[in-house]
Amino acid sequence: MPRALVTGGAGFLGSHLCDRLLKDGMEVIAMDNLITGSTDNIAHNIDNPNFRFIHYNVVDYLYVDGALDYIFHLASPASPVDFPTKPIQILKVNALGTHKALGLARAKGARFFLASTSEVYGDPLVHPQPEEYLGNVNPVGVRGVYDEAKRFAEAITMAYHRFHQLPVRIVRIFNTYGPRMRLDDGRVVPNFIGQALRGDPITVYGTGLQTRSFCYESDLIEGFVRLMLSEHTGPINIGNPTERTMLEFAEEIKRLTGSSSPIVLEPLHTSDDPKQRKPVITKATELLGWEPKVSLEEGLGLTIAYFKKRLGL
Repeated sequence: MPRALVTGGAGFLGSHLCDRLLKDGMEVIAMDNLITGSTDNIAHNIDNPNFRFIHYNVVDYLYVDGALDYIFHLASPASPVDFPTKPIQILKVNALGTHKALGLARAKGARFFLASTSEVYGDPLVHPQPEEYLGNVNPVGVRGVYDEAKRFAEAITMAYHRFHQLPVRIVRIFNTYGPRMRLDDGRVVPNFIGQALRGDPITVYGTGLQTRSFCYESDLIEGFVRLMLSEHTGPINIGNPTERTMLEFAEEIKRLTGSSSPIVLEPLHTSDDPKQRKPVITKATELLGWEPKVSLEEGLGLTIAYFKKRLGL
């Protein structure tokens, strides 16, 4: 039975990845310090003999007993609301934590998977964004603690690959949504859904004409698994290339929730907020045979149902 470690395994994406790996017949160890993750996300797996949870900070000395075939490094706060409140933790988990996880992969002879981000492209001057684009990142801005931390994580991952011949895989995640997102996540999906369900004004920042592309979690996890099991190092973009403005997205949330909430415009939190975000997924399609399957309406329906339950509606 293959054995995998998932750092950040109690988080939104990490917990869904654990579910998928267990379904695929792997033994799974989830590691999380619960700074943004929650044991609620993995409670349904606690009695599974092939699942184990370790409450631990990967920034510290990292040891796991027994063999490991795969290490999926997902540990990191990832929401813009975390950037000003957890800046040091974000920098440390992506620098020191990635270093520790790479060292463990080398010691175990495991294949290493880095969950990077489309934020490495910054506020892009090229649209849509291919993997070859080097980015437009402000290293001293509020978002820099995440953007530059992930850029460093990619750099050290490739250094281990080139210098130690460690087999590595790098994915760049574009906007993803689904059940198990935090209610206070601060990102557009939980913000809009929460406001719509409560009947509060739906707050759109800036002009509302900035764009995002939204990928449902199961599509993203499928891309993770395909990349890890492939012979391609990456980086490879995984995301849904269907682009929508924030105003269009707010209207879709209103329609699907049946909400009468007004849509209001508020100033942007930071001038570094990306104005456009859309992946080029040619590599994912051609090399991995991957493309998103879940429509926005279907994915939002599942996500809205989850948030209704969380809000007791």
